[in-house]
Amino acid sequence: MTQANIILDRVVLVKVDANIYGARKKLKKEDLVLADGSKLPPEDLASLGSKRLLDPDKLTVFNRLKKEAERICLRVGTRFLGGFAVPVESAAGITAELERIALDFAAAKTEFLAGYDAAVTDWVVRHPEFAGIIEQAVDSVEFVSTRLSFDYLVVSVALPESLPEKEIERLDSKIGSLSEQMFHEIAVDANLLVEQSLLGKEQVTRSALRPIKRIRDKLDGLGFLDHRVAPVVSTIDDLLARIPNKGAIEGSLLQEILATAMLLADPDKTRRHGEGLLAEQQPVVEAVEINETVEHAEPEPAAVATLVIAEAASDSTDFTDLFDGIFDDEIETESVTTASDDWAVKVLLDKSQVDVATDVDKAIQPDVQSDRVAVTADGDDEEAEDSDQDYWF
Repeated sequence: MTQANIILDRVVLVKVDANIYGARKKLKKEDLVLADGSKLPPEDLASLGSKRLLDPDKLTVFNRLKKEAERICLRVGTRFLGGFAVPVESAAGITAELERIALDFAAAKTEFLAGYDAAVTDWVVRHPEFAGIIEQAVDSVEFVSTRLSFDYLVVSVALPESLPEKEIERLDSKIGSLSEQMFHEIAVDANLLVEQSLLGKEQVTRSALRPIKRIRDKLDGLGFLDHRVAPVVSTIDDLLARIPNKGAIEGSLLQEILATAMLLADPDKTRRHGEGLLAEQQPVVEAVEINETVEHAEPEPAAVATLVIAEAASDSTDFTDLFDGIFDDEIETESVTTASDDWAVKVLLDKSQVDVATDVDKAIQPDVQSDRVAVTADGDDEEAEDSDQDYWF
């Protein structure tokens, strides 16, 4: 099964179909009163524009409901094929909210049609000198009713087997771009958070975290689109777990929130951050596996086992080779991070490195920890201390 088929099996396509009456008509030459000697430009040079038939505020409710429906779909999904790709497990919740919007739209339509004639009359009274061009362009209530509707459709998408190869490749390309679209939408939301709620603030309330929580939930639901999403979600979870239940958020914690939001506001840096965290996870797994191997290989008492390990570490070339390169990936990642000019990436990677170092220390048995330090690269403690200083700004 191809990656495209795997993704399509995990999502449904939600199409929102909202038609809203524009209450506009194209201006005609006879609608305009020209001064003596004046003339209109030719049609291939300029258009006459349009005229409103009633107060546009009367239609605001319909536009609001349409945008609300789109926000609901974007909360857990991403734009795809003119609709929204939504995780299968979230489809039921989305349809329930869209059904509510459909009912609200129908109620607003009934109210609007009931007051349509009065709205047109009021518009004529407000513009008496143009009453003629308004009245001659007014649509009937029956026509307006056909131009106001809201509906939605939920369908599954699959790759057809009978399509030409080029068509399948085109659809594969569209499916492959889903993760790129997702990161773009996340960046838009994160940038709004930075601009509206975080920049220039010495402290914020917990309500400022709502956009980050929405971003986290969206990334978590669409994590199957890109393997780099999972570590980014873990970074956000770690941040949210340290937010106090009461009181203002300020100081170093606020700075970390700002750094996280700035990171999410850049799609490329968000992907690179996920890659960096994935690369750092591998050394931890190897260290734990080696520790377990040594522990099971020596079933003797703890004191004897410690002696055997120490001798093997000093005398056996083969055993020492097991430790070579364990932390190379981590050291390499740290050097790449140090070379980066991005402040937000540096803050979050430094924090991640401290957590990884702590996990490694916990994984090593107390009896063999001193021998393990002698084998690994020197200077880890100093690097961890430097990371703490960078992290707390």
